[in-house]
Amino acid sequence: MRGPGARARLRLPAFMLLCCAAPALAEEPAKARDYAIDPIPLTQTEIADGFWAPRLATNRDVSIGHAIESCRRTGRIQNFAVAAGLAEGKFQGRYGFDDSDVYKVIEGASHALRLAADPELDRQLDEIIAKIAAAQQPDGYLYTAGQIAEAAEAPYCCVSKPRWADIQGGHELYNAGHLFEAAVAHAQATGKRTLLDVATKYADLLTRVFGPGRNMAVPGHEEVEIGLVKLYRVTGKQEYLSLARFFLDQRGNAAGHKLYGPYSQDHAPVVEQSSAVGHAVRAAYLYSGMADVAALTGAEGYVAAIDRIWQDVVSSKLYVTGGIGATHKEEALGDRYELPNRMAYAETCAAIANAMWNQRLFRLHGDARYVDVIERTAYNAILSSVALGGDRFFYVNPLASDGKYAFNADRSTGRRPWFTCACCPPNVARFLASFAEYVYARRERDLYVNLFVAGGTRVELAGQRVRLRQATQYPWQGEVTIGVEPEHEAEFALHVRIPGWARERPVPSDLYRYLDGGGRPYTISVNGQPQTLELVKGYAVLQRKWRAGDSVTLSLPMPVRRVVSHDRVAANAGRVALERGPVVYAVEAVDNGGSVFNLVLPDDTELSAEHRPGLLGGVSVITGKALALFPSEDGRSVVTREHALVAIPYNVWSHRGEDQMQVWLPRRVSLDFQIP
Repeated sequence: MRGPGARARLRLPAFMLLCCAAPALAEEPAKARDYAIDPIPLTQTEIADGFWAPRLATNRDVSIGHAIESCRRTGRIQNFAVAAGLAEGKFQGRYGFDDSDVYKVIEGASHALRLAADPELDRQLDEIIAKIAAAQQPDGYLYTAGQIAEAAEAPYCCVSKPRWADIQGGHELYNAGHLFEAAVAHAQATGKRTLLDVATKYADLLTRVFGPGRNMAVPGHEEVEIGLVKLYRVTGKQEYLSLARFFLDQRGNAAGHKLYGPYSQDHAPVVEQSSAVGHAVRAAYLYSGMADVAALTGAEGYVAAIDRIWQDVVSSKLYVTGGIGATHKEEALGDRYELPNRMAYAETCAAIANAMWNQRLFRLHGDARYVDVIERTAYNAILSSVALGGDRFFYVNPLASDGKYAFNADRSTGRRPWFTCACCPPNVARFLASFAEYVYARRERDLYVNLFVAGGTRVELAGQRVRLRQATQYPWQGEVTIGVEPEHEAEFALHVRIPGWARERPVPSDLYRYLDGGGRPYTISVNGQPQTLELVKGYAVLQRKWRAGDSVTLSLPMPVRRVVSHDRVAANAGRVALERGPVVYAVEAVDNGGSVFNLVLPDDTELSAEHRPGLLGGVSVITGKALALFPSEDGRSVVTREHALVAIPYNVWSHRGEDQMQVWLPRRVSLDFQIP
């Protein structure tokens, strides 16, 4: 085992060496096993459409810088300088996990640097990392809330002091996990070891402190498992993978620590768990870590467990927007079919963690149903959380709002520039910066098109270079053309996802269903020749010898669809939601005469879609004739009037004032105007 001052060699996998602008750092480590399917690195994918490209550019040009400046303004960066003795002062902030916000924004900024050189951003990261490195103690420990002498007297929570005194609530290991992820991203982007040396020094300390016969506690908030696996992949140090597995296997094991209970998924061994319980972000990070370790070790018990848990989520705990986490109490998942709308928590970080988990399940199983969840979550639950301008955010993402109830973390109803508990804004920044890695994937002679985004990718496949080009105006239109350009004629299988929504399945369960008929089916052709294919795990698999100039055309009809919930979802009884393609819609008061809770959408109302380039960055809206209910003059009855309904994409609501909004509309006239 290395001492604190030793330096490990950085060994990046071959695909990282191929795609990074930085010089190669060392050889690829030997790997006995891993995921069968790999995402195509973001540096090999171009996004050039009218939907995602502007949002990703705003994330790069606005959100990342805004997050860095917010970390400066709130003292999160200064805390490292104080902990290092470079400055005087007390811990600034309320939470011991504030360090993680700095790490997450470094990760997002590093992804941005992988895509485009930015000397000023690179310089800012160097400056921040120098403070982080200076704050690290000689044996590797790094946790500013515990290191600053005055911290114990400050009015904030979630702090472990002295070190390791509160593994359940102190977030030392949670911070460490985000540090490890940031360090790997920074090394990939720049070729520099500055943050990676900090991370490996800390990880080496953890391997000496935790494990069989040592400290047997597990982190209260999962995340370090994901970070340890990423460090293992770039260093080849088996101790990191072993420690990640120890934390997983020790969970629910009372032999070494007092169990924390369901809130922290520490109520039973992970291989015995069947339901998603407790804090939603912790849960999805746990399941992601289990998938990572299973891929590398072949732990089938982990796979069986997360498969069972995933089924529990998609069949009873998933919002129509793709969000998870129903309750404000403990930021938790809630009971089966407990999906309130106005009181929905649906934390932004939980949506991101849900996408991360489903990406890993896709890589394990190669099934499009996991990408269906990713798509629904990305287009709705995640994008709704950040304003079009890139500098205002939701922490909580309800499906109904009266414009008065304070649903955000700082007791506000609208998006805010930052939060006292600021985990969500930098998490959005890092997710969007890495979004390109969700679009395509590969496995030996299989190339997957998972998301429909204009642009393209290049990849080594079947022993030669292959380039794909997508042309589409998705999600507003369903026509997708995929140009296939192998360097030479090559035989491989192109897997084109046929979205669940195009196959009469809003989600891969009976939690939601379409009320109306689907109309025209999808079609797919190669070089103009229609193809009749049996889908394989949700993909149209085109196995052939490909030549330069070949093209695939996918046509996905996009009628307006009415969605209804399972009968056991009490909040949505007698109600309907609208979607078109992957986009879920909402009605806002500003478009509907100043109120939305008196609106009724009968089943026989004709609805249509129209694109409005000048509205909210350019969106397609749904219009039709609904009913508006008003009390009669004597207050003893209800008067109904025809109403011109306008519904906008849920992902752009709350840009025109803090006002009423609703996703689920009543289907019949009722005297009950309450918000569900």
